[in-house]
Amino acid sequence: MKNIDSIGHVTGKSIYLDDIPNQQGTLHAAILGSAIAHGKIKNINVDEALKLNDVVKIILYTDIPGDNQIGGIIEDEPLLAENEVHYQGQPIAIVIAETERIAHKAVKLIKVDFEEFSAVVDPREAKQKGLLLFPPRTFKLGNTDETWKDCAHIVEGSVEIGGQEHMYIETQGAYAYPIENGYIKVHSSTQGPTAVQKTIARVLGLPMHQIEVDVVRLGGAFGGKEDQASGFAAMAALASYLLNKPVKLTLPRHDDMRMTGKRHPYSGDFKIGLSTDLKILAFETDLYQNGGAASDLSPAILERTLFHSTGSYYIPNTRVTVYSCKTNLPPNTAFRGFGAPQGMFAIESAIAKAAETINVKVIDIQQKNLLAENDEFQYGQKAENANAQECFQLVKEKFNIESITKEINLFNQNNRYTKKGYAVMPLCFGISFTNTSMNQARALVHIYQDGSVSVSTAAIEMGQGVNTKLAQVASMVLGIDTNKVKIHSTNTSRVANTSPTAASSGADLNGNALRIAANALLNRLKEVAAGMLKCDAKSISINNEEVLQNGKPSGISWKKLVLTAHLQRVCLSENGHYATPVIYFDKTKEKGHPFAYHVYGTGIITTTVDCIRGTYKIDDVLIVHDFGKSINLTIDQGQIEGAVVQGIGWTTMEELAFDKNGRLLSNSLSTYKVPDIHFAPNTIKCIPLETEGHELAVMRSKAIGEPPFMYGIAAYFAIQNAIKAYNPNHKLKFDTPITPEKVLLQLYEKED
Repeated sequence: MKNIDSIGHVTGKSIYLDDIPNQQGTLHAAILGSAIAHGKIKNINVDEALKLNDVVKIILYTDIPGDNQIGGIIEDEPLLAENEVHYQGQPIAIVIAETERIAHKAVKLIKVDFEEFSAVVDPREAKQKGLLLFPPRTFKLGNTDETWKDCAHIVEGSVEIGGQEHMYIETQGAYAYPIENGYIKVHSSTQGPTAVQKTIARVLGLPMHQIEVDVVRLGGAFGGKEDQASGFAAMAALASYLLNKPVKLTLPRHDDMRMTGKRHPYSGDFKIGLSTDLKILAFETDLYQNGGAASDLSPAILERTLFHSTGSYYIPNTRVTVYSCKTNLPPNTAFRGFGAPQGMFAIESAIAKAAETINVKVIDIQQKNLLAENDEFQYGQKAENANAQECFQLVKEKFNIESITKEINLFNQNNRYTKKGYAVMPLCFGISFTNTSMNQARALVHIYQDGSVSVSTAAIEMGQGVNTKLAQVASMVLGIDTNKVKIHSTNTSRVANTSPTAASSGADLNGNALRIAANALLNRLKEVAAGMLKCDAKSISINNEEVLQNGKPSGISWKKLVLTAHLQRVCLSENGHYATPVIYFDKTKEKGHPFAYHVYGTGIITTTVDCIRGTYKIDDVLIVHDFGKSINLTIDQGQIEGAVVQGIGWTTMEELAFDKNGRLLSNSLSTYKVPDIHFAPNTIKCIPLETEGHELAVMRSKAIGEPPFMYGIAAYFAIQNAIKAYNPNHKLKFDTPITPEKVLLQLYEKED
């Protein structure tokens, strides 16, 4: 089945925030952001801005009727700055005007006097100064202190891991307007409608039921709209509430890049110990997370870094500590992988450093230490249905890694100024929100008299195809064609208390809630059919919109069955609730069973480096991936392709740069480079692992959104290996992204 949104997208008929028709009298908002990274606000002068024709109001924190607080996990982030600012771009005032152009013109006329303080942008410096957003956390397994003496090889090193701009096509925005009886409706570009609803209610001092949030779809998000959309929606709602007018806020690209958080940069140190037969006996690392000026989702992201800090490997003795450091950058936030890529890059760097030091192949260390069934993760959960070794072996066989090695060696022997390299990246990624309470979802399903079906869930469609998968679930359970199923917008009045569509859990949570609701309706309809046929309901099934009795056509159509049920006053509406079973986690012990299941896979990436210019290209991406029993392999393959290219971009060309004063230097598409069609790999091949899937995955079809991102890590090490083929004196560096400038320097570095 194809993506149900494809035709709308390519014909321009799909509805996004900016496509919603403006109501008469709609006003427009623009934000004044701080010009400095850290300082005290001495005075704000808005007189000149207010003199501008068509400026309606300038909103400061003193105008907020409720709490000036939007912190979700930790309450440490004001909606509008009060007495101090903590990052460049921090919202200070909201200008409301008749047009968007006038609003932005007025912003430039506001004068703010600051007493500027020194800024901290480096997480290690923040750690040294005791600037932490919250206390550090540590995961342990076994006893590393007692194990070092048993290690034949001990290797130490450090990593510098860059951030990443989300670069969604649709920038942050919201459209808010009053409806009758003092209620407010908000259209928000958000992954978390309930988070938006809750934040607005708090800022306005209203109960949540007075705020209705509706989301049709997003023009991309990648985690950047899980938490940070709430503040911008609250600004639009605040203006609408104060003026009793419709207000629209859409960030220009420059403002979006300057004001919003990114993927967290990390800095870290590692120590790894191996036996003579290359078993990893001990691993320690201290990682310093650059959280920015407020906590945002940093506590949860830090936690997922811990969960994935040993990658796809079983290591019997570990100690991993992560510090969340407070710096004068925009609060960093969720991004596809949610802290796991940083943890995995650290362990892969340690393995690569060990292989270089011992003079063995990286893949020999990797394969020797892959997870096996019932191996214990450092957080206490046991590996179940562990396919890590199977995926790794299949990659070697299906893509003939020995042949790849020989071809690359031959190429490098015959080409002086062009070199090739390859690297392998095994994958193990846990699926579930690590906050157990968030692993719940609801679905509201109506069957209409003509047999058509309406579905509302908490899932947000943002290009990943979740609406298509939900339509398939309804179709498969009810035995009807997908063209009879409509997936509605996500609305807090229809489905309440939603978890965000994130953590690769959107299809699992909402699909299972839909499955529960649809099965309840199906069972009622089977009883009606049994009455019509005077038989046992257990003998009834529905397939291709036809009622079957003991597998044979009964002559009763789906439409006739539904109409009969309605005439018999049978309820044709159902609310399904799903809460992931089994999972739990005890933070006092840092042990538990936090994930419903794990996704496994292995990828190979080959690269070619121009040793004169330092430029490179990605040749081939070859993957064996555990999809489970995919219900839509076309969508899942598309997610593989998008995720791996985004992961490659993170480790290679996407350089997020700030100066020492916290000013974003990579503030446009001319200074921040993302992969384009010319940079994309020549080949992406993905072979599905044959497996029965997992019972907690919806229809046994495993989550797909985040895991493939990790394959992109292999691109970094493939380029490093190509550099080493040209410059034998090169010592591996672990500093992402590996831009052409860095490549050029490393190609010609001399031995220390």
